[in-house]
Amino acid sequence: MATTTAAQKRAAAKIEYNAFLAVCPSQKLLERISGKWVTLILSALGSGPDCGGEPRAMRYSELARLLAGVSQKMLTQTLRSLERDGLVSRTVVPTVPVTVSYELTDLGLSLHETMRSLKRWAETHMDEVSANRDAGADSGAP
Repeated sequence: MATTTAAQKRAAAKIEYNAFLAVCPSQKLLERISGKWVTLILSALGSGPDCGGEPRAMRYSELARLLAGVSQKMLTQTLRSLERDGLVSRTVVPTVPVTVSYELTDLGLSLHETMRSLKRWAETHMDEVSANRDAGADSGAP
């Protein structure tokens, strides 16, 4: 009887991921990364105010200024979650006051462009979506 190594078990499980199945763990991951603040943080991180530059480290205060409407609590919770998932790294520099910066990891970089594209799509098509919603409201559609 052959034994299966942990790496072999992970490889077999990876083949079986199917987000359409309720029991698939990738559904939880999709739920975590599809939130508004996650999308905006990952698209913004390192891209600067116009979100068109190359990824680079950003200080907490830069992110807070860039993400209008995000509360300190939500920004902190989202950054911690992204750090736990391995998408963002946190660097603390012992200065006065302490400097904390966040940067995309290689895993985060692999998702960065997708999030930027999603953000651009929403900005580009907002008028169309609004018009369709208004037309639906006029016709009595739910």
